[in-house]
Amino acid sequence: MARGRRQREGHAENLPELMLDIESVDLEGQGVARTDGKVIFVENALPGERVLARIVKRGTRFDRAISTRIIKASSGRVSPQCSYFGVCGGCSMQHMDAAMQLAVKQRVLEDQLWHLARIKPQHMLAPIAGPAWAYRHRARLSVRDVIKKGEVLVGFHERSSSYVAQMNSCQVLTEEASGLIPQLKRLIESLSIRQRVPQIELAQGSKVLALVFRVLDPPDAFDLDKLKSFGDHHRLEIWLQSKGPDSIQLIHPAESALSYRLRDFALDYPFRPTDFTQVNHLVNEVLVRKAVRLLDLNVEDEVLDLFCGLGNFSLAIASIAARVTGVEGSETLIRRAQTIAVSQGLSSRVNFVTANLFTLSADHWLAFRRFKKILIDPPREGAQQVCELIAKQASKPGRIVYISCNPATLARDAAILVHQADYILESAGVANMFPQTSHVESVAVFTRSE
Repeated sequence: MARGRRQREGHAENLPELMLDIESVDLEGQGVARTDGKVIFVENALPGERVLARIVKRGTRFDRAISTRIIKASSGRVSPQCSYFGVCGGCSMQHMDAAMQLAVKQRVLEDQLWHLARIKPQHMLAPIAGPAWAYRHRARLSVRDVIKKGEVLVGFHERSSSYVAQMNSCQVLTEEASGLIPQLKRLIESLSIRQRVPQIELAQGSKVLALVFRVLDPPDAFDLDKLKSFGDHHRLEIWLQSKGPDSIQLIHPAESALSYRLRDFALDYPFRPTDFTQVNHLVNEVLVRKAVRLLDLNVEDEVLDLFCGLGNFSLAIASIAARVTGVEGSETLIRRAQTIAVSQGLSSRVNFVTANLFTLSADHWLAFRRFKKILIDPPREGAQQVCELIAKQASKPGRIVYISCNPATLARDAAILVHQADYILESAGVANMFPQTSHVESVAVFTRSE
């Protein structure tokens, strides 16, 4: 039985190559083809292309393949800019031009809304795009001391592997962060705990770049001197993390200057390097501006901002509306959001509340039922509980703007709002928050039908 399963689902090195016509791409940027009624996911293949492909894995429901020759290329195909593309698992779409990446992501959003929720937006919003390269302001790099190679590797994991890719730069990181990768290798190699530093987190602010070294053993005095000297030389903030994200401590300089800006609203957000902030600051600025516009605010509005985090949307909304209530599950983030509101002179117009929005009861939701305009910006898990509570209340908000980082959970929640709560999906569109990757960020506007 085990042998038969391996033959059906295991690697198939001796299978012949197939000529395939690529119909579409999946959520991971792989080409999708069909032959004899079976789906085949093809690496390095684009919609409209004809490719020669080798099956690399058989499955009962689908096969996996890799293209070995492009017979008819798509007009959207380009040469990957990064020499590590195909090995490093950080990017999956560098072989597509910017227009095709946006078109693919918009199709993914539309397909998920239709196939999972049977919903079509009344109209599609213009996609939000920004720089295609050097956009990424935060990242988590893995570190491995490879004894057989006699060197330390710093980078992202290889594609579909736990191994760390051997790389000396990254085209999607900011230029400052990318240029540090070779120096970080040498720094780790010089430490007494070189085998006890599994990860380095990067957080680029508007004024400074912060590095968080995850340490499994405490660095000695010589290690600390080397880390501080590295920070001095490159004008960096150096942080240590011994346990969870809340254990981080700044070791150099004495005070942090890490922050990001929303220039349209004259706002500055100080943050800690392990706080959630958007990786693409320029696209975030446009997304906040667009969300505020889509809320159709006036000076008398009271707005509810759910999953508010540091107040990324809350403070921008407060610059226009009469009052904003931001709700977030993390007490730590709520305290920091309150501090930021005070520093920006908006504390009288913003109220921050701690509540677990995944388990919120109907009784606790009573406090939020009076709001007529709501912004929802959940993590990948979506906002199912919130949408179900909205569907059950008698007097419903007239307008909901939903920011999503997962089109599947957006579609699930949209089905609740449209089919159970009598909302219309007025509009939806994508924001290319992560160019060169298959990540789909989107915004959707729901209004009550008359």
